[in-house]
Amino acid sequence: MTVERPIPTGILGFPVTPMNEDLSINYEGFQKNIEFLIENGLNSIFIACGAGEFHAISEEEYEQLIIKAKEVVQNRVPIYTGVGGKITEALRQTKISAKHGVEGYLILPPYLIDPSQDGIFAYLKMIIKSTDLNAIVYQRDNCILTLDTLKKLAELPQLVGFKDGVGNIETNVEFTQALGNRLAWINGMPLAEVTMPTYLNIGFDTYSSAISNYIPFVSRQYLNALISGNHEKVKQIYEDVIFPIHNIRKQKKGYAVSLIKAGMNIVGLSVDTHVRPPIAPVEQQHYEALAKIIERAIEKYAEVPGGNVSSN
Repeated sequence: MTVERPIPTGILGFPVTPMNEDLSINYEGFQKNIEFLIENGLNSIFIACGAGEFHAISEEEYEQLIIKAKEVVQNRVPIYTGVGGKITEALRQTKISAKHGVEGYLILPPYLIDPSQDGIFAYLKMIIKSTDLNAIVYQRDNCILTLDTLKKLAELPQLVGFKDGVGNIETNVEFTQALGNRLAWINGMPLAEVTMPTYLNIGFDTYSSAISNYIPFVSRQYLNALISGNHEKVKQIYEDVIFPIHNIRKQKKGYAVSLIKAGMNIVGLSVDTHVRPPIAPVEQQHYEALAKIIERAIEKYAEVPGGNVSSN
C-alpha cells in the first residue's frame, strides 16, 4: 500500500526557542510563537531547527518542545522537527519525533566531519530510513550533495523534500530538472526573500521565512506579489523591508537567530532577546535600527501590529 505523503508548500514557519534570562526555555513563549505563525497563515511548523537553536538544546528539552508544539498546533498544520549532528543523536531524535507522531523532520548537517559523497549518502540514508516519517534533506555546511547522491536518496519513499542553503544555482537547476516534482524544493538561504525570485524561476516554490516570526504579513504580501508578477510591489518590499533587514543581518554571525528574537521582542511577542552561547544577542544599535524598519513595515503593509494585511 502506498503511503500518502503530503509535502510542505508555501511559506514555512521556523519558530525560535525563547529563553528566559537564566537561559532556560520559555515554553509559554514558544507556544505563543507557534500560535502567531499559524494565525498568520504559515503552512507548516519546523521546531528545534536552526532558528530554534538546535545546536544548544538538550534531548530532554527537545522532546518537551515537541510535546508543547503538539499541544498548541492540534493538527492544524504539519509539524517537522530538526534532526542531525552526530549520527547517534540524530537517530535518537528521529525516534523521539516518531514517538510523538510529528509529520517529519528536516535533516541538518553532520557534526564537524566534512564527508565524502558515499559518507553523506550513508549518513542521510540511515536517518531517512530510521522511521517512516517524512524527511527533508538540508544542503548546507558539511552536507553538499551531488546529483547522483540526491538521485539515490530520492529512491527512498520517506524523502519528500530538498532544502538548499548554499545558493549554487547551477547545481539547483540540475537537481530540479532531473527530479522534477519528485521532491518539494525549498529555498533555505539566509533571509530567503532576497533570493526567492531566482529560486522560483528554477522550480523552488517554497521557502523558510525568518521575518515571518514578527512581520508575517510582509512575507505573505511579498510572495503573493512575486507569484502574481507584481514587480513594483516586490521592489517596494525589497527597498522598505527586506534589504534593510538583510543589511543588519550581515553585520554579525549568529544574527540568523538572534535578530529574529529581537524582531519578535520589538513587536511585543512573548520572546526576550536571550540566546545561548555561542550565539550572541543583537547589539543595541542594530536592535534600534531593526525597530525603525519594523515600524515602517507596519505602517505601510499592515493595518495593526498583529498582522492584519492592508489592501496595498
